[in-house]
Amino acid sequence: MHGMSRSKPGNEPSASVTTRVLGVDPGLGATGYAVVEPRLRGAFIVEAGLIRSGGSKVDFGVRLEVIHRGVLEIIDVFKPTAMALEQVHSQVRHPRTSILMAHARGVIVLAGAQRGIPVFGYAAARIKKTLTGSGRAPKEQVQRAIQVELGLDTLPEPHDVADACAAAICHCQSQRNIQLLN
Repeated sequence: MHGMSRSKPGNEPSASVTTRVLGVDPGLGATGYAVVEPRLRGAFIVEAGLIRSGGSKVDFGVRLEVIHRGVLEIIDVFKPTAMALEQVHSQVRHPRTSILMAHARGVIVLAGAQRGIPVFGYAAARIKKTLTGSGRAPKEQVQRAIQVELGLDTLPEPHDVADACAAAICHCQSQRNIQLLN
């Protein structure tokens, strides 16, 4: 795990043995990922880290290829049953950023499709609301919610990994709510 440790052992039974969620925070320089399993009380982090695709001096296509191969490798090693990503949101002041992030997100979704993993997209406000109860929660409040949910000793860092954890936890909780309704 990249900078994260659990305060409690994760030897409790999982809510569903076959459920493992790969949360991904798309980024061109660093793509955060977190492999999470839902448990009876909260969730358990299996692995988390970064896929570093190089700086802006590296060819754009090569950076996308590194992200794609990195996600495929994570899928092949950890065998997730679902992938969760934050949906691309456009910013009026930074439209280029949204377009570039859409490219990164595209190769991540492609990796999921190539391995037969269903991909779920969540709006940033929904992720925040699921974790904290408020769709406008500040980043630190979201980090604290992740820390509690995963039983971490410290706040999850860097932010790319924290965002990937948040997407995975949001998916786990959404699926748990669907199961409760059924």
